[in-house]
Amino acid sequence: MNLFEIIKSRRSIMPNQYNDKIISKDNIKKILNAANWAPTHKRTEPWRFKVLTGKKKEDLGLFLANKFKSTASAFSEFKFEKIKNNANKANVIIAICMQRDVKQTLPEWEEIAAVAMAVQNMWLMATELEIGAYWSSPNLILHANEFFDLKENEICLGFFYMGYYDMAPLEREPGGIEEKTIWLE
Repeated sequence: MNLFEIIKSRRSIMPNQYNDKIISKDNIKKILNAANWAPTHKRTEPWRFKVLTGKKKEDLGLFLANKFKSTASAFSEFKFEKIKNNANKANVIIAICMQRDVKQTLPEWEEIAAVAMAVQNMWLMATELEIGAYWSSPNLILHANEFFDLKENEICLGFFYMGYYDMAPLEREPGGIEEKTIWLE
């Protein structure tokens, strides 16, 4: 696939669509290396990743489900099980974190944008490798410091669930760019 085809093919593939095929460590490294080439203002490279597989991935699912249970204003057994099972269905989960510049010389939005571009690079590489991916950013990420050893000025921006899948993703046709563009000459 050429780059534009990869961009057009990128989709959110949810954990319940993943099969049992294992993602190799080499492919995980390719995905992370793609992230590392994201643009970043003043070369702060604020993205930080925590790769979870096996038991640690299951521990995260149980932690998030229990945190949901203890903090939800309205508990739902269905949602509790879904949170727990998403971690079990994913082959790999990557915690997407941001390490702010200690001097905070850049606006926070620029650092968040850099991390988002790193995640887009990950997603495009996963698409090329035919690995499904989904970026989840539930309110539960506010409790990530209770599970991960986050450094000073480091926050969690979500979880990148990954797995191989069997069913072709749905086609998507965005609205026309003409409706979103104003030409000033």
